[in-house]
Amino acid sequence: MSAQDLSIELRRALSGVARTPRLLVASDYDGTMAPIVANPDKAYPRAETVRALRSLASLASTTAAVISGRALKDLAALSRLPAEVQLVGSHGSEFDIGFVHAIDADARKLLDEIVTELGRIAADTPGATVEKKPASVALHVRNTSADDAEKALIAVRTESALWPGVQVTEGKSVVELAVIATDKGHALDLIRHQDGATAAVFIGDDVTDEKAFSRLQGPDIGIKVGSGDTVADYRVDSTEDVAAALAFLLDERRTWLSGADAPPIERLSMLASPRTVALVTPDATLTWLCHPEPDSAAVFAHLLGGTGAGHFSVGPRRTALPLSQKYIDSTMTVQTRWASLSVTDYLPHDVPQGRTDLTRIISGQADAIVSFAPRPEFGQGQVTLEVVDEGIRVLGTNEPYVLRSPGVLWNIATDGNQQTAHAIVEPSKGDVVLELRCGTEEIGPSEVPEIERRGTSEAYWSDWAKTLELPKLKPDLMKRSALTLRGLVHADSGSIMAAATTSLPEEIGGVRNWDYRYCWLRDAALTATALVSVGSTDEAENYLDWVHRVLETLPGPERLHPLYTLYGTSLPPEAVIDSLPGYAGSRPVRVGNAANQQVQLDVFGPIVELIVELANAREKAGAPDPLSDRDWELVCAMVEAVQRRWFEPDHGIWEIRDNPRHHVYSKVMGWVTVDRAVDLATRFSREALPEWAELRDQIADEVRHKGWKDDVQSYTAAYDGTDLDAATLHIGLSGLIDPTDPRFAATVVATEAELRSGSTVYRYHHDDGLPGIEGGFHLCAAWLVEAYLLIGQRLQAEALFDQLVAAAGPTGLLAEEYDPIAERSLGNHPQAYSHLGLLRCAQLLA
Repeated sequence: MSAQDLSIELRRALSGVARTPRLLVASDYDGTMAPIVANPDKAYPRAETVRALRSLASLASTTAAVISGRALKDLAALSRLPAEVQLVGSHGSEFDIGFVHAIDADARKLLDEIVTELGRIAADTPGATVEKKPASVALHVRNTSADDAEKALIAVRTESALWPGVQVTEGKSVVELAVIATDKGHALDLIRHQDGATAAVFIGDDVTDEKAFSRLQGPDIGIKVGSGDTVADYRVDSTEDVAAALAFLLDERRTWLSGADAPPIERLSMLASPRTVALVTPDATLTWLCHPEPDSAAVFAHLLGGTGAGHFSVGPRRTALPLSQKYIDSTMTVQTRWASLSVTDYLPHDVPQGRTDLTRIISGQADAIVSFAPRPEFGQGQVTLEVVDEGIRVLGTNEPYVLRSPGVLWNIATDGNQQTAHAIVEPSKGDVVLELRCGTEEIGPSEVPEIERRGTSEAYWSDWAKTLELPKLKPDLMKRSALTLRGLVHADSGSIMAAATTSLPEEIGGVRNWDYRYCWLRDAALTATALVSVGSTDEAENYLDWVHRVLETLPGPERLHPLYTLYGTSLPPEAVIDSLPGYAGSRPVRVGNAANQQVQLDVFGPIVELIVELANAREKAGAPDPLSDRDWELVCAMVEAVQRRWFEPDHGIWEIRDNPRHHVYSKVMGWVTVDRAVDLATRFSREALPEWAELRDQIADEVRHKGWKDDVQSYTAAYDGTDLDAATLHIGLSGLIDPTDPRFAATVVATEAELRSGSTVYRYHHDDGLPGIEGGFHLCAAWLVEAYLLIGQRLQAEALFDQLVAAAGPTGLLAEEYDPIAERSLGNHPQAYSHLGLLRCAQLLA
């Protein structure tokens, strides 16, 4: 018996319920897990059923239970199920912690009387047996003649079944009298409530199971085994079918939870326009796209939920692996190639605000299969696909979506809930152009031919790339890093995203999954500074304007949040998308970021350092006023913020979700804020308040005194401990202490010994209040490269830089973190921190 022998309706229902956030799978025992046999003591469960139920119980967010009429002790001995499977006996009244209802002295007396009465009836009925349980007595007539069985049952029904306090349960060839309430449905509800199940599957064969079936609702599934009236929605014939159904459910559940076939993070390629970003897998599946903004809900969330969460895939009709994927040089256009087939993807730029377009061009001699499955709102919305003359309209959403695909013949398939469009196309007859348009109902041809639209999009990137002053070391990779950083710039607002994604895990299967699609003051300032360093200043100018607009909404600069939405508003509360299993089963999937409410006092320093670099660039270009009044106003605001708050504990650069501490890095950045402000005032004849220099020295003295720990021979993460933090390297990188100071060299050595692991560097190793572990940070590795150079260890710097370069994916992109054991990337992707760190290293080494 295989899953294919089950009805398609049942398979579809099981596939759907397998995707619930928390699943409860419960089954009766006799006639369901085990065949009905003449001797109840020989009713052993089917081995394949036990394997499936045991495996289901071992899955995350999944509970398995057996609810049987047998006494709990007998059920445990006969089933031999592991402790992970919860056993409930006596028709739902007997749990491993005892009975749902207490058995008092009167009930025990009544139980003895029932034993006597049923024993008398059994003695007069050849083949009948009596089974005594802790709270009930059962008369079995399975092995008696039909006439004798009926006489015995009538005797029970007309006598002891009518006694006060007796609960009657009749099944196949059995009647059971209990002295406490018994109800499998009630037991099912108790387990559901206890484990917070969002959906339940119950399988049973007897009339006693109807009480459980009647409790099912919504997404729940009831499966009746065998014939007979039932309220269950589905039916199978035998215990072999039960095993097949559980095995199918196990496979579907495991696949959903594990994010089966999740592409390696480093192999995802980013498409970008001045307004949005998207990700494609190495085999040309559109795996991530949000609309109307990059920090909005996803239309295609395949990256975090597989095909059910929305995807747009193209591949050869004859199954084959891609030969390559690469960017068209100096652009954000990605081309994926197979033998005799290629797909070219880009995001058009000539679209109005509030609209998101994607163009896919299929070329070559081989036929291709296209699948289009939009799933707005992270797959939580249900859509209908309507085929029209020039493509497909997506109906049932708040936003309009169309796919222009003239000449393509679509077939619409449904899984009972969502629809997907499929087509076979023949590019040998001419390129097939697919144009996805989000935010418009316009499906007609564009006013501008596609080839010109592509040219406009690619010129935006390539013309810009020609103006850059890139380091000579690894020039192609450095150009890709610069393009990636610019791709994270949100031109409409001037803000800059920290990364393109949410919830890519810091540990596969772990809970450290965060939303980085927002504008962090620190990250954005560092990104803009990196772009200034390669000769591009517009991004910095626009970002500083964005900061000014944010400041205008606040009572004072010291009240800046660490991050904002792309348009500079406060984030909504952090939420969890339970309907998505997460990348490779890494849950929860989060939207929003609670770090928005943290105190992070380091954020002022990077803004002032950006203004310093911008002033230097203007001065180099011969600008008459390298430090504008508006920029100086912002510098003064940042110093004011430091004056008011530098002495407070905070959550630090790593946004630790634990009690605030006096982080050394935050103090160093406070010092940087004031130090750079004093220097700017001197260089550009601006007025600095007299107390600024005093404040600068006060902060430096405190950091030198309280940040150093003799027992670990290093500056530490915070004043109150001896734990190390890679960010503390900035005590030398920033110039707060001279890099020739032996204490800085000692800190570098301690950081290397404690936090470096092969090709990567961890942020810290102390307990941060969250479960699980994380990978090493590419940015921390970049800091250590710079620190090596400052203390004269160039060979070590070059070696670590080479390892950092090797971690980049085939199209040159870097995620946030790296697992040196599994040799794979972790965290959100692509990450601005990683690319700006790579650029900085190349500049220093060159």
